[in-house]
Amino acid sequence: MPPRLLILSNGHGEDLIALRVIGALHRLLPDLELQVLPLVGEGNSYGKAEAMGMLRQVGPRQSLPSGGFSNQSLRGLLRDLGAGLPLLFAKQTQLVRRWGERGDPILAVGDLLPLALAWASGSRFGFVGTPKSDFTWASAPPSGWGSSPVADGYHRCKGSEWDPWEWHLMASHRCHLVAVRDPLTARGLRRHRVAALAPGNPMMDGFDVSPRPAWLAGKQVVLLLAGSRHPEALGNFRRLLGGLPHRPPQPLTVLTAVGSRPRPEELVAPLTEAGFAAIPLPAPDCAAAAWQRGDVTLLIAPSRFEQWAGWADLGLAAAGTATEQLVGLGIPALSLPGPGPQFKAGFARRQSRLLGGAVTPCHNRTELTQRLQALLQNEQERQRLGRIGRRRMGPPGASERLAALIATRLLPEWGG
Repeated sequence: MPPRLLILSNGHGEDLIALRVIGALHRLLPDLELQVLPLVGEGNSYGKAEAMGMLRQVGPRQSLPSGGFSNQSLRGLLRDLGAGLPLLFAKQTQLVRRWGERGDPILAVGDLLPLALAWASGSRFGFVGTPKSDFTWASAPPSGWGSSPVADGYHRCKGSEWDPWEWHLMASHRCHLVAVRDPLTARGLRRHRVAALAPGNPMMDGFDVSPRPAWLAGKQVVLLLAGSRHPEALGNFRRLLGGLPHRPPQPLTVLTAVGSRPRPEELVAPLTEAGFAAIPLPAPDCAAAAWQRGDVTLLIAPSRFEQWAGWADLGLAAAGTATEQLVGLGIPALSLPGPGPQFKAGFARRQSRLLGGAVTPCHNRTELTQRLQALLQNEQERQRLGRIGRRRMGPPGASERLAALIATRLLPEWGG
C-alpha cells in the first residue's frame, strides 16, 4: 500500500496554504497519496491540483451562508445551523474517525476545528496553525482605532494568542508536529509545553515577481483586492471603488484581481454608477476588461493576483490572505472594513496589528482617498512600511521546510 496522508483545512486562506504544502510534499514524496477534506466551502481552490493528479478531495463539502465565519456572529451561526451545518459536521467527523481507525496520519491546517478533528481521530497528526499570531496583541493598535485592554490583557495573561484547550490538543503525545506562523508565537506556545516550531509562512511561496510590462510605464499602480467570498466581495468592491480619487496627481492604474466571484460582468453596475466607462484593453490579453474615469484606468481579471501583486505601488484591500501576501512582498496597503461577515472592523484592526501597521485600516471612503493620495506621493514611507511587511510575513521557502518536517515526523517510514 502507498503511504497516505489526510489533510484537513477550514477556509479559503487555509486551503491556499495547504496547497503550497501539498505541492512541496508531492515534489518530495511523489508516491504519497494525498487526500484532502475541506471543512469549509466546496474546496474550489483544490480543483486545479486535483485535475493534475496531485491530490484527491474526499468527504462532504458545502458552502454555508456565513462563508465559514459563523464564530463571529450569532446571526451567522443561526443561518449556518439552518443550512445544515450539524449534519455536515457529523459526516466530516465520521470520515476522519474512519481514517484514524486505519492508523494513517492526518495534517490539520487552520485553527481549533481541524486540530480537534485530527485529535479525535485517534491517529498521529500534525498541525499547521495559520490564523493566530502573538503579534495581534503584542503590537500597538493602528492610530485612531482605540485599544482593546480586556482582550489584550487576556492574551497577555495567557502569554499566547492560542487558548488552553488548544495547547492541550497540541501537547498530545499523538501530535508529532506543531508549526506556527512566526517565532514570537512559537515561543509563547513553548512556555506551555507545546513543542512548537516556526519554519516560516507558506503564504509567501509561489510568487515569481516579474518586471512591469511596457503598458504600465509611467503609471502609478494600485492593486485592488475585494476578497474571495460572494456576495461580500461585491460590497467590498463598491466601497473600495468609492475611495479612488477623481483627480489623481498623476495617471493611476488600478489592477482589480478577482477570484471566481464576483465575475467581471457583475462589476459593470458599480463601475458605471461610479462614473467609469468601458474602454479597449491597453494591451492584448492584459486583462478581461478595462474601464476609465479621467486619469484613472481600472483593469479587471480573474486569477491574476500572483502575476499582478509585484507590480503594485500600493494595495487597496478588503481581503484576508491576499492582503497578507501583498504586504509580505513589501507593498503596503490600505483597508476599508464593512459589514462582513469576514472583513469587519475587528478583522481589519487585528490584521493591521498582525502586520505591524503595514496595512492601515480607514474609517470611511474620504479617509481612504486622502491616505491613498498621500502614500502614492511618499515613496520613502511606502518603502518603510514595505520593510515592516516583509519582516512580519517572512521569506519564501516555508513550504519545502514544512514538507520535510511532515515527512520525518508523520511519515518516518517513508520520508525519514
